[in-house]
Amino acid sequence: VRSAMAAPCYLGWDFSTQQLKVIAIDEQLRVIYEDNVHFDKDLPEFKTQGGVYIHSDRLTVTSPVLMWVKALDMILEKMKSSGFNFSQVRALSGAGQQHGSVYWKKGSNQNLKNASSKLPLHQALKDCFSVSNSPIWMDSSTASQCSALEKAVGGAQHLAALTGSRAYERFTGNQIAKIYSQNPEAYMQTERISLVSSFAASLFLGVYAPIDYSDGSGMNLLHIWEKVWSASCLDACAPGLEEKLGCPVPSHSVLGPISPYYSQRYGFSPDCKIVAFTGDNPASLAGMRLQEGDIAISLGTSDTLFLWIQEPTPALEGHILCNPVDSGTYMALLCFKNGSLMREKIRDDCASGSWDEFSKALSSTVAGNNGNLGFYFDVMEITPEAVGIHRFNRDNQKVVSVFPKEVEIRALIEGQFMAKRIHAEKLGYRVSKYNEKL
Repeated sequence: VRSAMAAPCYLGWDFSTQQLKVIAIDEQLRVIYEDNVHFDKDLPEFKTQGGVYIHSDRLTVTSPVLMWVKALDMILEKMKSSGFNFSQVRALSGAGQQHGSVYWKKGSNQNLKNASSKLPLHQALKDCFSVSNSPIWMDSSTASQCSALEKAVGGAQHLAALTGSRAYERFTGNQIAKIYSQNPEAYMQTERISLVSSFAASLFLGVYAPIDYSDGSGMNLLHIWEKVWSASCLDACAPGLEEKLGCPVPSHSVLGPISPYYSQRYGFSPDCKIVAFTGDNPASLAGMRLQEGDIAISLGTSDTLFLWIQEPTPALEGHILCNPVDSGTYMALLCFKNGSLMREKIRDDCASGSWDEFSKALSSTVAGNNGNLGFYFDVMEITPEAVGIHRFNRDNQKVVSVFPKEVEIRALIEGQFMAKRIHAEKLGYRVSKYNEKL
């Protein structure tokens, strides 16, 4: 039993919007431990809803940064009391919700380095943040900063060609610009700005962890071809920003050994390595072991498409990020808002709310739907920016009436998947002969 206990394992962390999750795997990739801390339920003192604060303007959305630190303390204590053997952990890494930012106050690097293992981390770090509530990916309050950034670099397409995406309100550069303009005092007090992912890595490393290329490409600040910060984008956002961001690194970099705090408090081996953390979407590409030519589709409330891409052509829709597995290639990300809710609506209207009936209706019609085609946008779509239901017949004429039920069902499914292929090809995806054989 002793030797089995000491078998090497690896920890993966996920700092997501609503919870902090941890998973331990052995060398055969078998899951040997998992746990989570749910922010609303397990940390009620922060009074979040869904892990966030939605401010009175309904546009500003933040999360308390100390809640994330306290969640880490809590989950490590849970692991300790369950008898988890920390000394067998050889390395750890993780993912963070993309785009969120953390603002470290001047002098915090010392607090991080010298945290006393007698105290929980959230106590050691309680005065370390110049902005106590971190802007996160749900925030959409930076429209004016977005237009200023696009204007500064010569337009939306030019910004996309440089950073992989046109200006988006949730992207970190625009969030930093907002903090600089609304709270210059806090900005001046800030010595380092982390993404949620690099902030989480910093907690384990005991010094500021660098931002990785992949998550860094969700900021509207990284020159995705050169893998350096774009001077014109930085200047458009805030002064002295390069210094506050540090140098970006490849997503699979080993950053160094774990901070002594964890060896002393939990019994981690001092040799346990910290591998750069990245964003949740790049982490999904890595975790699903996607390779060149592969596409992954997540059919959720929003449908997300991500793919490995060799020669991207950034566009006004969708995102190009550096590939976390291979820094010389890229990944594309497309988000479609009218996902499962739209499918459920058509299921309710055309198949009496039953997926069985829906599937039968779908297989009773021929591929191509005899040229009948539909685009179904119940709410304003992201890719493309359009709303409403648009039906066309085989002669490409707009159809005003509703399609017969089974035609409607196939039009919806084929329309959604055609859109995914067309937009993926716009970003540089090639459907190869190999894919067509499949």
